[in-house]
Amino acid sequence: MGKPLIPAQRREKIQEFLAIHQIARTADLMDLLEASEATVRRDLEWLEQKGILERTHGGAILNQRVIFEQEYQQRAQYHPEEKKLIGQLAASLIEDGDIVFVNSGTTATQVLKHIRRDARITVFTNNVNAAIELGEPGFHYYLTGGEFQSRSNSLAGRFALDNLNLVFANKLILGVDGISLKHGCTVPTNDEAEVVRRMIDRTKGQVIVAADRSKWGAVSNFHVANIDEVDTFVTDEGFDRTAKKELAAHSVETLIAQEITV
Repeated sequence: MGKPLIPAQRREKIQEFLAIHQIARTADLMDLLEASEATVRRDLEWLEQKGILERTHGGAILNQRVIFEQEYQQRAQYHPEEKKLIGQLAASLIEDGDIVFVNSGTTATQVLKHIRRDARITVFTNNVNAAIELGEPGFHYYLTGGEFQSRSNSLAGRFALDNLNLVFANKLILGVDGISLKHGCTVPTNDEAEVVRRMIDRTKGQVIVAADRSKWGAVSNFHVANIDEVDTFVTDEGFDRTAKKELAAHSVETLIAQEITV
């Protein structure tokens, strides 16, 4: 064993580890730092107070701050195959007779694209891509109306909120820019946050979050839901197993979207 590291050195190594892996188990950090569990826990507490990470049972995840909303086409280039599979799986959770809210975003668009065309359902969405991507599906879908948001290809504002007040849904499929145990679900703009919160308020049933693994531990600007308000999380194969257990402890079911091979 070498010379023990001072606190500043340990904390720097923890940050370097998280920058690479995003998630760290306490046991791994104990080995890395050659330190006791109590020492590692104190370092994690200190780093959490600084907003660098979020402690979980048995470790920590990196707090990835999402400050700006990217253009829709930019976001569509990230994890496209994962988003497609997530969209397929999330869409399969919709059943005949459902009234469904779907918000904006690239993953939410994949959900809309993969709903069965002969589904006997009604969809309400602020996602303008619905009008572009869906064409003439067999199911009923409505755009909320509202002010067009060019960066996100979405609708928001008072008109959208007032129209949502006229509907109760029994399912909400929600795309987010960040999800974590501590900060819940977050999105980059207040306009989108208002729409999503209204959708949650008007949903008398299952809240399903659809997001790829890069959104785990990320924190965007506006909070829309606590983790305990989420029923199901649909994500991709790269999602950490430890995180899945953490969500289960909060009564959130995690579904992993996988390529189906014949």
